[in-house]
Amino acid sequence: MQGDKQVIDILNKVLTSELTSINQFFLHARMFKNWGLSALNEKSYKKSIKDMKQADELIERVLMLEGLPNLQRLGSLRIGESTEEMLKCDMEFQVEQIALLKQAIALCEQAQDYVTRDILEEILEYEEEHIDWIETQQYQIDNMGIENYLQSQL
Repeated sequence: MQGDKQVIDILNKVLTSELTSINQFFLHARMFKNWGLSALNEKSYKKSIKDMKQADELIERVLMLEGLPNLQRLGSLRIGESTEEMLKCDMEFQVEQIALLKQAIALCEQAQDYVTRDILEEILEYEEEHIDWIETQQYQIDNMGIENYLQSQL
């Protein structure tokens, strides 16, 4: 099925974002694991795996629309050197990713590609939930102090 060129282009941008996210969250997971912060490791690792599944779904959709998925592009990783900095980097990344997803959803709506729109809306919902989780962690750090917070993540 021949897809709209603009939809395929924006799907490749979202794919680039997902591929970048996989790497950022995977590296953060391994850093948390190295520091003994098992709860943060598990959350970041699961996020990385979920992003991989979302990337797979995007690749399949691009191929179905007779486009060529671009797996060669990768955005810049934002890697923190402390837990607080890592959460801040992840938040900045997520905010940009959500803006891109909203733009892509609007374009799909305009192109009347409702199946692609639904796929992107599902991804958006997950990313918004992850932002909420990051905000909760930042709130806990602010109210518990970093030492107590890190102890709770062991």
